[in-house]
Amino acid sequence: MIVCVCNAIREDDIRAAARCGAPCAVSAYRSIDCEVQCGHCVPYADELIAKERAALLAVCSKHAA
Repeated sequence: MIVCVCNAIREDDIRAAARCGAPCAVSAYRSIDCEVQCGHCVPYADELIAKERAALLAVCSKHAA
């Protein structure tokens, strides 16, 4: 699914950036050599990043226990 039409950024791109440590949409976009353009996608991208990072934290916590 396309998250950012301006940059043709897909959901998988945002999730991958989050797994690599991007804490927000701006950082995720920079990691794939893009910049936020119109900004309409930022809330959804931030939501995806938060979910991906929470899932990673859950996995890490499970393995540490």
